[in-house]
Amino acid sequence: MAERTPPVRPGETLELEVYGLGHAGEGVARYQNFALFIPWALPGDRVRARVTEVKKNFGRAALEAVLTPSPQRVQPRCPVYAECGGCQLQHLDYAAQLAAKREQVQNALARIGGLREVPVHPTLGMADPWRYRNKAQFPIGRQGGRVVAGFFAPGTHRIVDIDDCWIQHPVANRVLREVKRLVVKYGVPVYDEATHTGVLRHVLVRVARSGRDAMAVLVTATPDLPYDHEIAGELMAAIPELVSLWQNINPERTNVVLGEESVHLAGQEGLVDRIGDLEFLISPRSFYQVNPAQTEVLYRKALEYADLRGDEVVVDAYAGIGTISLFLARRARHVFGIEEVPEAVADARANAARNGIGNATFLEGRVEEWLPRLQAEGLRPEVIVFDPPRKGCEPEVLEAAAAMAPRRMVYVSCNPATLARDLGILSRHGYRAVEVQPVDMFPHTHHVEAVARIDRAP
Repeated sequence: MAERTPPVRPGETLELEVYGLGHAGEGVARYQNFALFIPWALPGDRVRARVTEVKKNFGRAALEAVLTPSPQRVQPRCPVYAECGGCQLQHLDYAAQLAAKREQVQNALARIGGLREVPVHPTLGMADPWRYRNKAQFPIGRQGGRVVAGFFAPGTHRIVDIDDCWIQHPVANRVLREVKRLVVKYGVPVYDEATHTGVLRHVLVRVARSGRDAMAVLVTATPDLPYDHEIAGELMAAIPELVSLWQNINPERTNVVLGEESVHLAGQEGLVDRIGDLEFLISPRSFYQVNPAQTEVLYRKALEYADLRGDEVVVDAYAGIGTISLFLARRARHVFGIEEVPEAVADARANAARNGIGNATFLEGRVEEWLPRLQAEGLRPEVIVFDPPRKGCEPEVLEAAAAMAPRRMVYVSCNPATLARDLGILSRHGYRAVEVQPVDMFPHTHHVEAVARIDRAP
């Protein structure tokens, strides 16, 4: 049978009814049963859009006009929302955002994992979904002869200059404004990624949940930061909340923000934060969840799903600085946390000591190497917790986990697609997903976190 020719051509303008959201937050419409993805369009909109790209089974279109707005369409708070790539859903009512994220998880489970019967609960959202981020990574550069810093425009490396981001903590915004002022004052060369010249590449800021303490990291392409002592002194004086200042050196041609080497410039060496009644020490390169209020919601749900009774051995894969591990350790006999970033392992061990927890052991190295090794050595945990990066778990990790035969696994995911894939793999190794709870860690973006409870099949 001959392949169907797409019914649209690039440059063609169409009037369309938008019926859904894609996984990246774009509106989805159909023309003669052909899917078109339209950034900034929303379900319920009637729009005029110009086709920009045509593939075999779908196309993309640019929004030209909203002819009839969706009842869920709202006015974005951010003045550069349409330019900046940081948020994708500010123009969608928050309740509708939560519903869309639940649907995103449901669709991934059904389409990728073949798990249509797994209950997905309503997304747990925030009472106030603004100013929630405790971590900012601002690229810095020069455009039109002036220093700019903020976020990249969608699909580009053009910096959208920002002074006040609505999802970042106000302290992070103040640090950004002050760094820009100091760069201009001292004539610090900013990085040009096209020529791989200049010095200052990024400004990274972390803010404790209390809002009283913050850490800043100046990411440079060279070991030498001009006027580093003067900049450190003025920055610490201008931002009273700033208790720790670092320089990180990243000389590579890369999109990765942080390099391997960090140099302490001023103040404390780490930032201390709290989740629940536990304290955590954070280093410049440590992974730490960016939404403190929702992190507590997420971890309490993971703890609930683990259903610990006090006598279990638990493995926490991808342990980071020990946040989930230490929550688990309070209710388990022993926890083994696995983490490959050396600084994070050091922080995890320090955090265990800081909180008086002696039944947690942190193993430095890759989960892909440690879990099969522990399985071969005969470790048989009752519970395994996964909190992997967006790419999910490698097959050998899931196979080793299943071979350990725990009664339960808990999977914390930041990517519904890889969650669905990995749950599908585990279902072929004698485990079944019982329920999934989405948590809105990133309001006004298309991202969604989810926690899955996985039991050994009877």
